Amino acid sequence: MRLALDAAWQYQGLTYPNPAVGCAVVQNGAVIAVGAHAKAGEPHAEVMALKEAYMVLSSDRGIEKLEKSEEIHAYLLKHHKDIFLICELYITLEPCTHRGKTPACSELIQIMRPKKVYISQYDPNTEAAGGAQALIDSGIDVEYGLCEEEGRALIEPFMKWSEKNFVFFKWAQRLDGTVDGGLISDKTSRVRMHAMRNLCDLIVIGGNTVRVDRPTLDARLVGGRAPDVLIYSNEKAFDPSIPLFSVKNRNVFVEKSFERLDDYKNIMIEGGPQMFAASEEIVDRYLCFMAPSSGGEVKFLKDKKDFDILNTQKLENDLMIWMQER
Repeated sequence: MRLALDAAWQYQGLTYPNPAVGCAVVQNGAVIAVGAHAKAGEPHAEVMALKEAYMVLSSDRGIEKLEKSEEIHAYLLKHHKDIFLICELYITLEPCTHRGKTPACSELIQIMRPKKVYISQYDPNTEAAGGAQALIDSGIDVEYGLCEEEGRALIEPFMKWSEKNFVFFKWAQRLDGTVDGGLISDKTSRVRMHAMRNLCDLIVIGGNTVRVDRPTLDARLVGGRAPDVLIYSNEKAFDPSIPLFSVKNRNVFVEKSFERLDDYKNIMIEGGPQMFAASEEIVDRYLCFMAPSSGGEVKFLKDKKDFDILNTQKLENDLMIWMQER
C-alpha cells in the first residue's frame, strides 16, 4: 500500500479536479505492477496497474501502446483469461462506480476477479463512491483501512477543494535555507511547478515580490494557461509593464485581504518569508522544492517552525517535499 501511496504522491497537484490515487498489484507476495492516476481524463490508477500487470503475467504486448482508458478496459475484458485470479490489489482510494470521462474501475475489477482487494480510503465523493461494496457484493474479498491515515493525507486536497478550496504555499530554497540570488530550482522542478500552475484557479503573491521579481506567473513551460492572480498588498500602485499584467484572459486583483480566495477552488501561494507569515492561517499544505546547493544570504524561515513531512519525491536534482505545519 505504501508503494501505491508513493506512486500517487508523484502526481499530487497534477490531477485536479480528481484526487491523486495509486494502485499496486501483488502475486504470491511479489509486487508485479504499480500504477497511478496522472491527469484528469486519463486512465485511473487501477487501470494503469492492471495494464502493467497484464504485460508481466502474459506474453501479450498488444496492450502496451494503448493510452485511452476505454481502450485498455476493452483489451483487458477481451484478453485477461482469468490471469488475475490469484492476485491482490492495493488501492489508495476505493474504485469508482460512475462512468465519466473513463469507465468505472469497480466494474473492471469485478470482471478481473482478484482474490483480494485492500483499500486505504473510502471515496468521499458520493457520485463515485460505493466501489468497495460493489466488489463485496460480487464476491471479492475486500479489506478497508490499510494505511488509513496516510491515505487520508493523500486525498485531503481533493476533500478540501470539493468542500470549499485547497490552499498550498510553494517555495524553493537551497540546502542552507536561502532563497535569494536568482534561480534556485532546476528545469525539471520548474516544469513541474508550471504544470501545477496550469491547474490552479488562482495564484496569490505578495506585492513586494511582484515589484522586485517582475514575474509572469504563467504556465509557459508546459504550454498551459495562466491562472488569475491576487497580489496581496496594501499599496495599489504597480508598474503596468510587469509581465503578469499583460497576460490575456487573466484577472489580476490587488487587495489587502484574502477574501478573494472564497471565489476559487485550487489555490497556490508563492512568495517569501513575509508572505509565509501573512498567510499561515489560510494555508492547508506546504510544498518546498529543495535544491542541492548553497550560497545565498536571505533565509526563508527566520523563526522556528515545525512541519510534518507527508511525502518526499526526488525529481532530477531537487527534492519535492509536501508538508503540513505541526
